[in-house]
Amino acid sequence: MILKYARLAAVAMAAFASIAGCPPTEETGNQPTTDRVGQPTADFNPSLDVSLKATSDQVPIIPGPATSVLTYKPELITGDASRIASLPGSYLGPVIRARRGDRLRVRLINELSEPTIIHWHGMRVPPEMDGHPRYNIGAGEEFVYEFEVRDRAGTYWFHPHAHGFTASQVYRGLAGLLLVSDEQEDAVGLPSGDYDIPLVIQDRMFDDENQFIYPPNSSMMMDGFLGDRILVNGRPDYALSVAKRAYRLRLLNGSNSRTYKLAWSDGTPLMVIATDGGLLGRPVQRDYVTLAPGERIELWADFSQYALGSEISLESLAFSGADVGMDMMSMMGSRDDGMMGGHMMKPVGSGAAQMMDSDGHGEMSDAPPNGAAMRVMHVRVEREEAISEVLPDKLSELIEYRLEDASNAGTPRRFSVSVAMSMMSGMQWGFDGLTFQQDDVADHEVVPFNTLEVWEFVNETAPMAMNHPLHVHGVQFQVIDRSVMPDFAAGWESVRDGYVDNGWKDTLLVMPGERVKLLIQFSDFPGEYLYHCHNLEHEDGGMMRNIRVDR
Repeated sequence: MILKYARLAAVAMAAFASIAGCPPTEETGNQPTTDRVGQPTADFNPSLDVSLKATSDQVPIIPGPATSVLTYKPELITGDASRIASLPGSYLGPVIRARRGDRLRVRLINELSEPTIIHWHGMRVPPEMDGHPRYNIGAGEEFVYEFEVRDRAGTYWFHPHAHGFTASQVYRGLAGLLLVSDEQEDAVGLPSGDYDIPLVIQDRMFDDENQFIYPPNSSMMMDGFLGDRILVNGRPDYALSVAKRAYRLRLLNGSNSRTYKLAWSDGTPLMVIATDGGLLGRPVQRDYVTLAPGERIELWADFSQYALGSEISLESLAFSGADVGMDMMSMMGSRDDGMMGGHMMKPVGSGAAQMMDSDGHGEMSDAPPNGAAMRVMHVRVEREEAISEVLPDKLSELIEYRLEDASNAGTPRRFSVSVAMSMMSGMQWGFDGLTFQQDDVADHEVVPFNTLEVWEFVNETAPMAMNHPLHVHGVQFQVIDRSVMPDFAAGWESVRDGYVDNGWKDTLLVMPGERVKLLIQFSDFPGEYLYHCHNLEHEDGGMMRNIRVDR
């Protein structure tokens, strides 16, 4: 099937290469806001008031010189200091703990040399508080977020969302967690305190001086960044010391573009208790879990069955079909002379390429491809504890939408992944032939407020077929159906049993050739929100659009 697309792919390659590394223009919305949005209001009485400085730092990550990173440095202004914590030994974070009903004021102070803004990923906040690029702030400026926590108990996160800068800022370290609790969660009695552990999974690449490499080459910017080393909570070769008891593990795929097929090395099933939008109604068992960039899952991990001194690993198993067609394009080079953006690409094996200047010098970029087997972290059972906990049979009261209640049950609102090729502007991923324009909203992107609808995301873009993790802002939805084209079934079958579509979602993986239907309803705030690919290189390249929610 790949070979029949080879000629088309070769023609497309030259067009695609020209967008790699293109700086954002004024039209992409990277200008600071000048209105009153983002200023503190006198009548907002926060239960937690904190400042976050987006700034640079030098931290030791691997042996040798310190690594230059970006980080959010928190400072408590008012509220309970125990609500703000750090991930031990990590430049990531902070971890903000909130309860449903809390009123948060977060003051973002930009100490970077480029625009930035924060998106509260998965949170249902007013559109002005959601991190749209139109509200970017420049160096030395401040944006004040004020919002009520409306969301269910769960694992949410925050990261930059300045168009054209998102991928590099997240890659260099700007990401934190917002963990929400509520009375329903309290009643379940899940592991807490030291036994409630957030785990942020990211892949990175270092040069000989221990500095992050970004971007390593133009080819990777076409597919999305892939690193050769897994960091967990910003640390390599992560080892978790546990007692013989149950833990709550909160897993976030914070990678720019890598999808993981997570499984325990000894074959123990994974017990999933929560997804993006919080606790499931009941636990779900999987042999492995497919986790795309931006997605979260929570696991009940019971280590009481293991002997003292035991070690197991969390692995990402091999899978196929993530970038059918794109692997071939990357290996072929962008022009007949093998040159790409002033560099020569030479094949060095599956998923790897050597980036060389025109004089033949350069460095090897040998990252495992998306779908390669990789070790994520070790777990060591090191302590006895006289605690015996049982996984609850029921976790929460989960409201489920019904297809028959949707206003368009028979005619889904469809959004199709597209790719546009032009010798003038290059190649861009998009939706329905459209790419990001700050204020542009197409007719099919106007959605009625407080109305249940069926949406369908379609990923049928052969020959440039890739998986796309798709994220919708300002709402949680429920997945109701998946199907795939026969030509792409093999890759789909290698990950489909790891989908956890139960419960509430804000991000979902759409494999090449796949169609996904969901039920969605914007019931909190009217206004403009974003939907986009959470492959951050795709997002920065224009695979993002506005949704306008009208009353």
